Amino acid sequence: MAKTIHSMIRVLDETRSVAFYGKAFGLTVAERLDFETFTLVYMSNGESPFELELTINKGRAEPYQLGDGYGHLAVSVDDLDGEHARMGALGLEPGRIVEFNREGSLLARFFFITDPDGYKIEVLQRHGRFK
Repeated sequence: MAKTIHSMIRVLDETRSVAFYGKAFGLTVAERLDFETFTLVYMSNGESPFELELTINKGRAEPYQLGDGYGHLAVSVDDLDGEHARMGALGLEPGRIVEFNREGSLLARFFFITDPDGYKIEVLQRHGRFK
C-alpha cells in the first residue's frame, strides 16, 4: 500500500515561510537540501510523520500564481479555540471558526489561515474522521 509522506509547495522566501509554519503549526526543519538552482526544506513535528516540503527556486522574485486548482492543506488540533486565539495573538490573522453539521450532528469545526505565499491551510478540531 502507498503511504503519504509529504506535500510540496513552492515558496518565495525561505526565512519567512519557515517562520510562519513554525509559529502557526510548530513545524521545524527536519532537513534542508541546497542545490544549484533550488533549495528543498522538509518541515515536520512530533504529531505526525507527514512532512511539508518547501521548494525555493533561486532567483525568483515574483510571487507564484496559485491559480484555481489549489485547494488547501489540512491539519487537526486538540483545541481549536485555543489555536485560533494563539494564532490571532501572533498576528497570523486566522479566519472565523466555522461549524459544519450534517443530519443534526457536528461534522467539523474549523478555520482557515493563509501562509505568506497565499496558500490556504484548514485547521480542524480533532473530531470524527478528522483525527
